[in-house]
Amino acid sequence: MAARDLGYEVTGIEFDADACETRTEAKLATLQGDVRDFGPHKFPNATVLAGGPPCQTFTVAGGGAGRRALDEVIEFVQRMAQGEDVRSKLAVLDDERTGLVLEPLRWALEAIKDGRPYEAIVLEQVPAVLPVWYEYRKVLLSQGYSVPEPKVLHTEQYGVPQTRRRAILVARLNAAATLPDPTHRLYRKGVPRNQGDPAHDPWVPMSAVLGRSTAFEVISNYGTGGDPKSRGRRTSEEPAFTVTGKVSRNRVVDMDGNELPRFTESEAGLLQTFPGDYPWSGRAVAQQIGNAIPPLLGKAVLNAVVGPADRYAAG
Repeated sequence: MAARDLGYEVTGIEFDADACETRTEAKLATLQGDVRDFGPHKFPNATVLAGGPPCQTFTVAGGGAGRRALDEVIEFVQRMAQGEDVRSKLAVLDDERTGLVLEPLRWALEAIKDGRPYEAIVLEQVPAVLPVWYEYRKVLLSQGYSVPEPKVLHTEQYGVPQTRRRAILVARLNAAATLPDPTHRLYRKGVPRNQGDPAHDPWVPMSAVLGRSTAFEVISNYGTGGDPKSRGRRTSEEPAFTVTGKVSRNRVVDMDGNELPRFTESEAGLLQTFPGDYPWSGRAVAQQIGNAIPPLLGKAVLNAVVGPADRYAAG
């Protein structure tokens, strides 16, 4: 969605049938299938490679198979840089989804080998993948790309009414690559939004996008391990917690503690900066929303790397 908003023609590869249904309704060109069954030769005119490999094995909310396998994944990156096709070796990983974090590098290296290197590469993942992006950086620098140090960006610093952290890698060929500068202040619990760097806008609270007439408080289990004493609380005048596929489990109460309707799918989408009328379709809509990168962050990153399509085509 972010790339289309910048004027790019976009084709996505998506394995999940429900997400494909949503993309179809949103008029986003999509090929349903396993990304491992495709390669850059299928898209000879593509100039930008953008990807967000599955995060389930790396996220703190998951089982941690990816985090435990970081050393192995980094070794695979090094072997790929030496020209080895490691796909048949990935069975040693406890969860096959972990190996999908290597797919963008496979695509980038195959495109270089085919003589049609991508002009720009944009990748996102959960913070635990940052060491892998650093290893990617070494490989891409050796291939002539401009690659700034990968960083963990905070979504609320880009106008997203939600605190979410994403590890971002960007690269450019024949031009300097940059990550976007923050436009909003970093959220800190207990620090009023009108305090902080005056050069940045205040972070955006939930109330600014949800339009509920009653002030409310969100009670979240995310990251608590189910311990009731560790439940997080935020008011409607703060950004949302990270929106996950379990967002509907978050309780919403008024300021007197009375139960209010929980977030609808549309409201969860708004917290991710999707339009309120975005055509979510299929099943497991909450999971689709939680899996998405906030379009506003995606747009900021893409705009910093390649700019709008008309400027990119002219440059």
